[in-house]
Amino acid sequence: MAQVTEPEYISPYVVTTSGGLVLDRDVYTMPVGAASVLQNFEPSVKGGYRRLDGTAKFSSSQVNGSNKITGVAVFGNGVIAISGTAVKYGSGSSWASVATQAVTPVRPRFERYNFNGTDSIVWIDGANAPTRWTGSGSATVLNASGAPADATSVSSFQNHLFYAGTSSAPQQVQFTVPFTETDYTGSGSGNIKVDTEIVALKSFRDDLIIFGKDRIYKLSGSSSANFAITPISRNIGCSDGNSVQEIGGDIIFLAPDGLRTIAGTARIGDVELGTVSKQIQERINSVGFDNISSLVIRRKSQYRLFYPTTGGTEAGAYGIIGVIKSNPQGQIGWEYADMKGIKVACCDSDFVGNTETVVHGGFDGFVYQQESGNTFAGTNINAIYRSPDLTMGDAGIRKVMQRINLNFDTEGSVNASLFVKYDFEDTSVPQPAAYSLTTQSSAAVYGSGTYGTSAYGARGIPIVRQSVEGSGFTVVIRVEDSSSNPPINLKGFELEFTPGARM
Repeated sequence: MAQVTEPEYISPYVVTTSGGLVLDRDVYTMPVGAASVLQNFEPSVKGGYRRLDGTAKFSSSQVNGSNKITGVAVFGNGVIAISGTAVKYGSGSSWASVATQAVTPVRPRFERYNFNGTDSIVWIDGANAPTRWTGSGSATVLNASGAPADATSVSSFQNHLFYAGTSSAPQQVQFTVPFTETDYTGSGSGNIKVDTEIVALKSFRDDLIIFGKDRIYKLSGSSSANFAITPISRNIGCSDGNSVQEIGGDIIFLAPDGLRTIAGTARIGDVELGTVSKQIQERINSVGFDNISSLVIRRKSQYRLFYPTTGGTEAGAYGIIGVIKSNPQGQIGWEYADMKGIKVACCDSDFVGNTETVVHGGFDGFVYQQESGNTFAGTNINAIYRSPDLTMGDAGIRKVMQRINLNFDTEGSVNASLFVKYDFEDTSVPQPAAYSLTTQSSAAVYGSGTYGTSAYGARGIPIVRQSVEGSGFTVVIRVEDSSSNPPINLKGFELEFTPGARM
């Protein structure tokens, strides 16, 4: 009787998913763990690519009918929202009026502060005098003598309130008397002029960062007696003040040449290396500037930049995720992904007690809570990961694929689709149909090897084993999850194949 033998596989080709979305490399220099498409998967600080959490209505009621939410801020135990001329506060199912603005706001910005033991929030909107609220009663318009009538930027610094971006003095920073919000002319108040139109102010450590359209300065000192202005950059400015956020002990902002950090720009200067988004510059170039907004999710070391178009659909709304991560060598860097399906008019995040609350205002009059549920307000999340075109070390040898073992860290069950494509998805090459991936069993240790820094298939991490067909000189896998299940986290995968003929 003839003896039947199993085909001899070469050692499995292991891919650990890390590096995020990379758009600036070719097939031969692309990091194997990076992604050529990464939509609605976030680079996780725990490793892998995790499908995004969902969004849900913060309240079942609209703030002011179907009018667009122009400003939103987490404060106290709830959220302040501005829609039309209405300013309302909510912490549950309904909204209560806080103030009525005299003029419909342009784009409100908020600043939380505490000068005298009272938590307060102040907002400006490019159309009205500054307004303050302490969490009870009605808000107070801060329109004393000398008050800025239409400031577009606000920050607290050294117990002063700083304003900038008025129509009459777009290059001027104005600040109040210390420990007061209502005195703009007394001892300790003042103004400072710079040589650029100011688009944002941000208190950071011992400085107040002044972002201009084409220059950036910092104001240092402890009081008006010793305030001093020094330049951070004379050639790079901030494209939109709504992109400015503090994260990871630094400040990130959108500049004409990409996303930058203050520390990197100050240290390296105005050269290209000051950017932190080179790998997704192609995506940065597509960002429109009519509705930019941003926030940070601190527990995830994550920055989110939203740029939906006013007339676009919810499904066609885009954004960028940036995550600060450290590699196995301890080096800190940024990993990125695309978002699609969250149409954000404005947004904010902050802690309510020990819980980080992440919210955005919609174009439909509702406020939404992010990081909530498993859908985008009832619509399934379309999450896509596409690997690089993998040569597995030798682009000249045909690979006859046998099986793919996918390593998932799950919060529920796996219900996804796997696509295997060959030779850059050449239509003349036979391409197999999609494979359905479902949770097969709770995984045990896969063989005796290690996967990254932990045992491959450690307890609680299912390995989905999928037999596959086809062959090619390069192989790409794509995982798509459009279910309403809890998020999956693709930690990596193994490709099992036999070598075929050389090209």
